[in-house]
Amino acid sequence: MPSSAMPAARVRARRTARATTRRTAACAASAALLLAGLTACGEGAQAGDDGGPVKVGLITKTDTNPFFVKMKEGAKKSAEKHDVELSTAAGKFDGDNEGQVTAVENMVAAGVDGIMITPNDSEAIVPALEQARDKGVLVLALDSPTEPKTATDALYATDNHKAGELIGEYAKARMKGKKAKIAMLDLAPGVAVGTLRHDGFLKGYGIKDSDPSVVCSQHTQGDRSKGQTAMENCLQKAPDINVVYTINEPVALGAYKALKSKGRAEDTLIVSVDGGCTGVEAVKSGKIAATSQQYPLVMAEQGVEAVVQHVEKDTDLKGYYDTGVNLITDDAVQGQAAKDSTFGLDRCWG
Repeated sequence: MPSSAMPAARVRARRTARATTRRTAACAASAALLLAGLTACGEGAQAGDDGGPVKVGLITKTDTNPFFVKMKEGAKKSAEKHDVELSTAAGKFDGDNEGQVTAVENMVAAGVDGIMITPNDSEAIVPALEQARDKGVLVLALDSPTEPKTATDALYATDNHKAGELIGEYAKARMKGKKAKIAMLDLAPGVAVGTLRHDGFLKGYGIKDSDPSVVCSQHTQGDRSKGQTAMENCLQKAPDINVVYTINEPVALGAYKALKSKGRAEDTLIVSVDGGCTGVEAVKSGKIAATSQQYPLVMAEQGVEAVVQHVEKDTDLKGYYDTGVNLITDDAVQGQAAKDSTFGLDRCWG
């Protein structure tokens, strides 16, 4: 895991800010004891200060999506390994920026050394993250970058643009020169991961948004039922759709259901991104032709390790750390590297 040494003055500044924040949190937590005259909390207090357990917070988009459940599992595993005090929070729904802002504020008040976050809104979350960093908290983005990327210290994520490219290249090869009628079932406006996958698919296929082969575009919020509705809308607009790009596998399965109800499932190529166990099972059964598999457990494991290294060795983390991606399909095309569903099921999100 690459890192670079911080300038000495900056190291001291961040350590001082972090220690001050943790002392403040300890003071607030022991207010009742202070009133009783049983303890004191001042410059010499050691509650959570240097030498105490490293404190890490994980904030995911939601706590119900299996992707983020696996991410939380990775954080817990790494926290136990490194004797880290882990706190977790999540938005109430995909897109809940307000809930994530509150979580950031609560974790800073509790004296965390580092926060890992999968931002629900890549831009709107930035002021809260900047305030956390001003108080000496290391902030790492997982899975999705902020806008601008410099709003966090580092990003641990799949190369989502590459993930999109892989399935775009695959779909292009599978069409074998046949005229494509493409439906784009996207995430939501303002979410970087959705934009990256969308743009990557188009690049892999060798087209632009304005290309006439893109006959329908819909936002789905990554939800299966909304994916089904979006596909139904697209089929009303263009009944001869033969390629479907989906932001994730729940949306892909929703699209498959809509296509099947119209007798079009066998004639339409569906490609997706994520590589969860359910998604890979859909590849194995033929509902999804291919998916790009990413590894959220690895993102969280490496994120916790990064905070520990930062606190214990005074190192700074900068830039992007690629946590890997593989194309998963049981119908590989010549010239493109791929793994089969057996590999995918063995590695699904692990």
